[in-house]
Amino acid sequence: MSFFRRKPKAAPVAAAAPAATGAVAVAERDSITGDYVIDASHSRLGFSARHAMVTTVRGQFADFDGTAHVDAENPAASSVTINIRPASISTGTADRDGHLVSGDFFDVENHPAITFVSTRVERDGAEWTITGDLTIKGVTKPVTIPFEETGTAVDPFGNTRVGFEGTTTINRKDWDLSWNAALETGGVLVSEKIKLEFDVSAIKSA
Repeated sequence: MSFFRRKPKAAPVAAAAPAATGAVAVAERDSITGDYVIDASHSRLGFSARHAMVTTVRGQFADFDGTAHVDAENPAASSVTINIRPASISTGTADRDGHLVSGDFFDVENHPAITFVSTRVERDGAEWTITGDLTIKGVTKPVTIPFEETGTAVDPFGNTRVGFEGTTTINRKDWDLSWNAALETGGVLVSEKIKLEFDVSAIKSA
């Protein structure tokens, strides 16, 4: 028998089905439409500001919740509501956090909540633009936030998830967050412009 004789081809082996535990299935795009609850444990609502004109300080809020109605076919019918407890602010420094919750900034004793309620939602492919009323310290101003739809998936527990990332820049003085201190070299201690950062994972309601 020749050693160069071709061996018969083996029958194709069917791909193994993913295990039930840890398997992640990509959800169909149309399935994004529905009602959602923000998963705070896998989301981040953060911000950054310039400090002393030379560096950037970053922080986030640990205590928040929110809901959304997403309509992929009719984006104008979509809506978002977010509630943040500013007392949960964290910048990595206890003294700074204590100053931020005081009357100089968020005044959490008299204003325990920050809210955002959408007034208009637009969509262009995976790009969403959400305009809404942002209320801080009893002052309400409109804010527009561009978001990128980062993906949809079914997690190992059967939850349909959708992810969004967005950023926008506001002037804190518009919401009466006006405390500052002048620097001897010119400029101020805290920038007026604040960058807001949103990394959101939301779970579709059953």
